[in-house]
Amino acid sequence: MTDMEKLEVRDITRIERIGAHSHIRGLGLDDVLEARNVSQGMVGQKDARRAAGIVVNMVREGKIAGRCILLAGEPSTGKTAIAVGMAQALGTETPFTSMSGSEIYSLEMSKTEALAQALRKSIGVRIKEETEIIEGEVVEIQIDRPATGTGQKIGKVTLKTTEMETNYDLGNKIIECFMKEKIQAGDVITIDKASGKVSKLGRSFTRARDYDATGAQTRFVQCPEGELQKRKEVVHTVTLHEIDVINSRTHGFLALFSGDTGEIKQEVRDQINNKVMEWREEGKAEINPGVLFLDEAHMLDIECFSYLNRALESDMSPVVVMATNRGITKIRGTNYRSPHGIPIDLLDRMIIIRTVPYSEKEVKEILKIRCEEEDCTMNADALTVLTRIATETSLRYAIQLITTSNLVSRRRKSTAEVLVEDVKKVYSLFLDESRSSRILKEFQDEFMFSEVTDNKSAAMDCDEN
Repeated sequence: MTDMEKLEVRDITRIERIGAHSHIRGLGLDDVLEARNVSQGMVGQKDARRAAGIVVNMVREGKIAGRCILLAGEPSTGKTAIAVGMAQALGTETPFTSMSGSEIYSLEMSKTEALAQALRKSIGVRIKEETEIIEGEVVEIQIDRPATGTGQKIGKVTLKTTEMETNYDLGNKIIECFMKEKIQAGDVITIDKASGKVSKLGRSFTRARDYDATGAQTRFVQCPEGELQKRKEVVHTVTLHEIDVINSRTHGFLALFSGDTGEIKQEVRDQINNKVMEWREEGKAEINPGVLFLDEAHMLDIECFSYLNRALESDMSPVVVMATNRGITKIRGTNYRSPHGIPIDLLDRMIIIRTVPYSEKEVKEILKIRCEEEDCTMNADALTVLTRIATETSLRYAIQLITTSNLVSRRRKSTAEVLVEDVKKVYSLFLDESRSSRILKEFQDEFMFSEVTDNKSAAMDCDEN
């Protein structure tokens, strides 16, 4: 066998990356917002999930703006997981913007501008417009191409509904669309008269017996009723930030794709706000407030908190969800201490959701879900050992040992599942934080620029700084 024959061809579009929270499908709540033990990738944290479910319902109604929620708890207690669950529960129609507190520090734009853009990305606008469409079943289609291969194509199509049938002459643009969509007799199609876009809805039921076998992707639909030409209401969902960028410069539409939006003047935003409010009063548009999730909220400084205080009072503000694992610490940019590193006046505007550490049983369930997500078959004894490692070190460390132990198991080629010896092998190869710290203290003389200080003097240094 040659080297060329050994090459494995992979379809790049089908490769799916497995992320830290890719196993989460929702909040795992029932119809009365009661949290199930294990559901949709969520485990434990029943009170926090129930509270997040109430917030999701509040966002769906879209009546209340400018609310702020804080997810507070120790590290590895599922704060970001709850936020991802909220995003999954809200669906694609509701804007959900996720960012870390450190992302606002940039040389290209100011901190308040980065926050303003994040807030505007989290507010959707449903714009309604009526368009004329032609909808019918293709009876016959005829496209004549020039014999020389160059020149205009000439086409005719016969469309019908249950009540009427009409012939149409096709222009070059429509012919290209027909050829691209591979339209043939028996297809039910729609043609947008304004844009010339052709969409295939499916095959007509009357043509279901034309072929002995059809693919799974073939969809059969009824022949349309009524007239061929109809008026249809189309709803476009865009965010306020997208409208800002398009109207802020001459070629603003291109800036959406490049990401180089730059700073947008407040005057532009005020004009857009007024225009959107006009559309809302006329019934042309609906405002759909979404969610802005700010992870590591303690990284924001006093200027950002001051800006958020003002921004949350606006009618055009989304629901802001923050997450932090800090206790009583300094507010960034000041010498004052405050709970979670957030000013008291902003904490007063928040409702706080508490997350609690996972029990050993819940940790085992999370590791089992992660094994399924990472396509790893693990022995029951190996899972018990991994659970013990998670309780003694951290959940994040144990999750990272899943794929590595699976690779070690495959290298042995003995069994199809991960055994205890594989987990022990990777545990000895990769250090956790506590073992690494212990080694540093033991061999600190051999490292450069290392100074060992006792806990009391280290705490005093922190207080002075």
